[in-house]
Amino acid sequence: MGWFSKKEEEKKLNWIELTTEQQLEEAINRSSEKPALLFKHSTRCSISSMAFNGFQTRWQGEEGDIDIYYLDLIRFRNVSDKIAELTNVIHQSPQVIVLKNKEVVYTATHSSISAHDALKSIQ
Repeated sequence: MGWFSKKEEEKKLNWIELTTEQQLEEAINRSSEKPALLFKHSTRCSISSMAFNGFQTRWQGEEGDIDIYYLDLIRFRNVSDKIAELTNVIHQSPQVIVLKNKEVVYTATHSSISAHDALKSIQ
């Protein structure tokens, strides 16, 4: 196979689109029962797109393990700001934050984002 071979079939994750501050607060509260992963993505940034695509490709989690949320921070900047406020994690993009029992158990940005490490953080 060469550079231009048929692309590996893309994984489709069951992303929950995060669009409101109320939805964010519910996700944080629900993390007491089921961990939550927040992926903050800038749709205008090629680095963010690469991180997002790489994350999806490398994701090995089972559907019931964790709720995974997708935030288009260009459209919903207020929600991104609220994430920083409620988690005490300084805003970055792209960024992944994993919550378990309402506490941050994993955070990473840019090329440090690891689907494997995010999953490992909830075990």
